[in-house]
Amino acid sequence: MAWMYLIIAGLLEIVWAFFMKKSMGFTLLVPSIITIVTMVISFGLLSLAMRTLPLGTAYAVWVGIGAFGAFVLGVVLLGEALTPMRVAAAGLIVMGIILMKVSSMTE
Repeated sequence: MAWMYLIIAGLLEIVWAFFMKKSMGFTLLVPSIITIVTMVISFGLLSLAMRTLPLGTAYAVWVGIGAFGAFVLGVVLLGEALTPMRVAAAGLIVMGIILMKVSSMTE
């Protein structure tokens, strides 16, 4: 169950990061509310996952899911640059998430 909490927390991190960008520095009400609500839920689920998962694994996977997802949304929805270097960096993030998951299975 901890991994489910962690994955949902990571997906919510993508949501709050996207809406934080859309809030224009917390000057727009609806995106600001979405940011805060999804942030609180994301942190709450992360804390539940950390009850049983190692700190380093849980935090790295959470950040990795959020960073990769924010990168994808930035490119797809916000027109941010899709350069070979950014794609390589995103690929390394995904590899890091996979390695963290695999390493936690051997503990």
